[in-house]
Amino acid sequence: MAPSALLWLADALLALHMLLAAFIVLGLPVIWAGALAGRSFVRRRGWRMAHLGAMAVVAAEALLGLACPLTTWEDALRRAAGAPGRHASSFAAFWAERVLYWDLPPRAFTLLYLLLLAAILLTWRLVPPHPHARRPRRPPV
Repeated sequence: MAPSALLWLADALLALHMLLAAFIVLGLPVIWAGALAGRSFVRRRGWRMAHLGAMAVVAAEALLGLACPLTTWEDALRRAAGAPGRHASSFAAFWAERVLYWDLPPRAFTLLYLLLLAAILLTWRLVPPHPHARRPRRPPV
């Protein structure tokens, strides 16, 4: 595969990684704000389980000392394209890397992930999902 195609794939994987991180991090304040505003979507069980599950996987990886597969695949694609280290090939990917990859020790990330998981679990208790929450039916047109 051409190096430019590999870099494009690496940037696409970075974008996916960024969206997943945004879902995890921003999902919590969305749940709180939605609960305060009386929005029912924040109590949908499937959405809440996906949110909790995603954070649980990230925390487990950190506790086990495993690298995120998305990071590993992105790095492999960049190496295969001949890119030295982590260097995004587009403006958007450049900024996504700055937001996503921080220069902190692994213990700091593990602590951060565990604190976020604890906050999500506490939120599950304080703003529980409805057992049978469904989307509202739309009237026929």
